[in-house]
Amino acid sequence: MLVSYKWLKELVDLDVTTAELSEKMSTTGIEVEGVATPAEGLSKLVVGHVLSCEDVPDTHLHLCMVDTGDEEPRQIVCGAPNVTAGIKVIVAVPGARIADNYKIKKGKIRGMESLGMICSLQELGLPDSIIPKEFSDGIQILPEDAVPGDSIFPYLDLDDEIIELSITPNRADALSMRGVAHEVAAIYGKEVHFPAKSLTEVEKASAEVLEVAIESDKVLTYQARVVENVTVAPSPQWLQNLLMNAGIRPINNVVDVTNYILLLFGQPMHAFDLDKFEDKKIVARDARDGEKLVTLDGEERQLTADDIVITVADKPVALGGVMGGQATEIDNTSKNVVLEAAVFDGKSIRKTSGRLNLRSESSSRFEKGINYDTVTEALDFAAAMLQELAEGTVLSGKVEAGSLPTEPVEVSTSLDYVNVRLGTELTYADVEEVFAKLGFGISGNADKFTVSVPRRRWDIAIQADLVEEIARIYGYDKLPTTLPEAGATAGELTATQALRRKVRTIAEGAGLSEIISYALTTPEKAVEFTLNPTNVTELMWPMTVDRSALRQNVVSGMLDTVAYNVNRKNSNLAIYEIGKVFEQTGNPKEELPNELETFAFALTGLVAEKDFQTSPVAVDFYYAKGIVEALASKLGLSFDFVAEKELASMHPGRTAAILLDGQVLGYVGQVHPQTAKAYGIPETYVAELNLSSLEAALKPAPAFVEITKFPAVSRDIALLLPKETSHKAVVDAIQSAGVKRLTDIKLFDVYAGANIEAGKKSMAYSLTFQNPKANLTDEEVVKFMEKITKALTEQVDAEMR
Repeated sequence: MLVSYKWLKELVDLDVTTAELSEKMSTTGIEVEGVATPAEGLSKLVVGHVLSCEDVPDTHLHLCMVDTGDEEPRQIVCGAPNVTAGIKVIVAVPGARIADNYKIKKGKIRGMESLGMICSLQELGLPDSIIPKEFSDGIQILPEDAVPGDSIFPYLDLDDEIIELSITPNRADALSMRGVAHEVAAIYGKEVHFPAKSLTEVEKASAEVLEVAIESDKVLTYQARVVENVTVAPSPQWLQNLLMNAGIRPINNVVDVTNYILLLFGQPMHAFDLDKFEDKKIVARDARDGEKLVTLDGEERQLTADDIVITVADKPVALGGVMGGQATEIDNTSKNVVLEAAVFDGKSIRKTSGRLNLRSESSSRFEKGINYDTVTEALDFAAAMLQELAEGTVLSGKVEAGSLPTEPVEVSTSLDYVNVRLGTELTYADVEEVFAKLGFGISGNADKFTVSVPRRRWDIAIQADLVEEIARIYGYDKLPTTLPEAGATAGELTATQALRRKVRTIAEGAGLSEIISYALTTPEKAVEFTLNPTNVTELMWPMTVDRSALRQNVVSGMLDTVAYNVNRKNSNLAIYEIGKVFEQTGNPKEELPNELETFAFALTGLVAEKDFQTSPVAVDFYYAKGIVEALASKLGLSFDFVAEKELASMHPGRTAAILLDGQVLGYVGQVHPQTAKAYGIPETYVAELNLSSLEAALKPAPAFVEITKFPAVSRDIALLLPKETSHKAVVDAIQSAGVKRLTDIKLFDVYAGANIEAGKKSMAYSLTFQNPKANLTDEEVVKFMEKITKALTEQVDAEMR
């Protein structure tokens, strides 16, 4: 927000420097980015009156005689296309400094002496974006009442000081001169003085020529006035100066009035050419998918149902809250004008402006909030200005639809609540004084008081907001300074933090190195290694296509890291990552995704290099599975592994789903050779586990059990089994026997080949039994083995060898 200090002093009686004001505002909640003076670095620029102007043959130049208040007129050669006799111009006399510290000297052009320079605004350093279009390709023409020889700075308000405010979203009330004036008045204990306009209406009613209606719940109110017989012309110089100092290009008196209201009230407005309407009824509604509108910038916009449009005869004429339409814009031939003042849903405006990449002064204010209390006042003020500056006739009354709450918002608190939060000993009188400066009503007493907050401060709704206002105006520098008090409670890790730390320790103990990969990837990679893909959440304006979607798995990003290392001859890799994946079960455009903690690792190359004693050992499925089992063991869990063939990016014969109590936590296995080839990596094994689900399944740490003094007994058993029987099935059968003293089951041999009949295999297990309270006898162990043998025979068709 750019604030003219000259204008601000018209609204509040100030006698402080901009440096002091900046310091005061920055320490009370609205940061000042800086203060700039447009005239800084410029000198010896005076008003000139062009007495005569003759064309120089065969050139684009003009030989001018210019009165600059000296004894004799100056001869100046000028190449501007709009220079002519009789106009007042900006003259840089010899010795003057213009933009970029360029010094003007006497000189000759085509043999003609030139005693100065007739300047454009660009040559004074003003940006092209704010210069009036009529002067964008030529010199600036000053008002007729400008006196030759006077400094041009007061005429163009270049001697003004422009204060740049950094407005946070919660203080959008300061996106207007009135809002800034209220803030400054509160800081210095001053009164505000806002301009007033008297509106003279004719008997003819606006309702005779115009109707309005709302057909969208995103439009809170829509109000309009009709001004007939306007004369479209350039705005007076004072209005153009105000707009240019605020960073807005002057267009004409009608459009400039709407921009003036935007700056003064913070109320976005739009002016339509009534004669270009195809019907007398304006309808504010939701756009239809596929509708199109050519906006004022000449671009055709494709609309969606999320947008708000202003329509006439069911045709869009403006994009509500963002930009008007080209078909009904004000031009030099316009006579009858419709002034619009409305309040739109900020969330909808933000979506529209973001999707179309079309940010405007209007959209930024609708997004952050509008003062409900001054919508009608701003509309009437604009109509009065058109009556004054464009000689228009204002029809009586306004047409409107919808309504707004304008009564103050009441918030209650107590003096004790305030003092406890601020560490102060304020009295009720002190609090009354603060709210009097802010212009808020207050009633009650120290035990409980109620503050009536005007609608211009929509950021205040709860007790804490009142405390903040008291602290700001009372003065942060007056609050007592105390050392922080340390509580007696020791800090501790959350369950999630503790699990992450434990998993990190286990992974690094297994020889893995931690990496961090991007959470953004391509839409294809986002779901490539995901067991249950959901809707992809994509960025609206990604910087690159490769970083456009939130990942739903960690593995794809890790494989990019593997490829990066392999390409640089680092082929033996064991890496892991603990990060978030993003699950989207709703509409990605409307709902935020769920964030799930995930652990993943990737292995490729050799586990052990060859040397003079040993052969090289390559990574395989069982090595990767062993790391997963080690993780489960350290966490006190037991995972089940089931063959997984549905993941297209994983090898169907070397991939297993990881289950815990029947719930799928993730998978472990080899990356499919075709996928590996696409990534440019060798044979690679990966695993991914849902830590959020793992955390929910964790049980409290087991209580310490004293180590038994009695020895364990081991028995080996060799089984002849059908070839398709899995190790898990055998273990389940052994456990189903219900032998309480069985403490460990270990597979130590698998054999299939000679001396084993076809379709069979031999599996040998070591079983350990132990009684913590007594020695086991041979008879007891024999009974245990008989139970286990029976269960194996019945459940997995095992034969004892």
